Amino acid sequence: MLAAPDKFRGTASAESVAAAAARGARDTGCDVEEIPMSDGGEGLAEIIGGEVHHTTVSGPLGDPTVAEWRLIQDLSLDGESDSSERVPTAVVDMSEAAGRKLLPAPVGKQPLEASTAGVGELINAAIDAGAKRVIVGCGGSATSDGGLGALKALKSNDMLDSIDLIVATDVTTLFVQAAEVFAPQKGATPEQVGLLKTRLVDLAQRYRDEFGVDVGSIPGSGAAGGLAGGLAALGATIVSGFDLVAGVRGLAGALKRADFVMTGEGRLDTTSFAGKVVGQVIRVAGAGKAVLCIVGSVDPSTPPIATPNVTTVNLERSFGLERALNEVPELVEATVADYVSSHRLAR
Repeated sequence: MLAAPDKFRGTASAESVAAAAARGARDTGCDVEEIPMSDGGEGLAEIIGGEVHHTTVSGPLGDPTVAEWRLIQDLSLDGESDSSERVPTAVVDMSEAAGRKLLPAPVGKQPLEASTAGVGELINAAIDAGAKRVIVGCGGSATSDGGLGALKALKSNDMLDSIDLIVATDVTTLFVQAAEVFAPQKGATPEQVGLLKTRLVDLAQRYRDEFGVDVGSIPGSGAAGGLAGGLAALGATIVSGFDLVAGVRGLAGALKRADFVMTGEGRLDTTSFAGKVVGQVIRVAGAGKAVLCIVGSVDPSTPPIATPNVTTVNLERSFGLERALNEVPELVEATVADYVSSHRLAR
């Protein structure tokens, strides 16, 4: 079995879910590989790993905050074939410096004022520490500044010429769309959404004039309130966070070796099949491999997964809300053990 889950946001990390799934499978005599996954959202740095660093940076409203990031001295982006160059690589979660966890209940003008300056400061720290490649995970953002704060905070735009800057995201939202798609989730009123959209339109023109890059046409440029587009204006490459992690962790090879796959996340909804871990694992597993998808709950508007090789278990429905929130590892372990036993997959 391959255990390749995402985090169950707010209740269990991807690592703890994968470990629980592995325990359940091994109890029935099944061999297991654990590859906790991420789609570029919060927790990307923890999933990729590396030496832990802490840097004090500006939070979304300018207050100092301590942000964690990772540094790997010889990371290859293709973990199995080693076809990519091994270079010192920093992994930065933008949410550590400008995430909703730092601004959970914005009021007044805060949705307009929230800045990505701290993200630029983290990139500075990573380069100062010797990173030749910097990966920025764009998830959990509290900002809609189009990355302008980050660009202003960088010591020098020219210093990015000497590094490989990669932006990992799970969306294809365009730069200007970021206001309407994401700003309401960050506390913006309808009037503020209009102001933010106008600001992003103006900023896209500014990036075209200053850097010669049409960020407005780049898929994914609207990620993290347009931070992805702002970094793309400086030459960053926007990539699928799932594909990035899959390459680093050698997911393709592990899938070939596995008889079946376990994946999952905290809440299944329509976005689960638009670049996020669950939908991507099901996609790359293909129709010929059994997939056990364990989720904490299911949004009522989500259509059932119609693929015959996929079995979905909703912990809330099966065990009740309280247990689904408080006993994720235990329930995952029991569910996997039951699935393996009932399908006679142990070997």
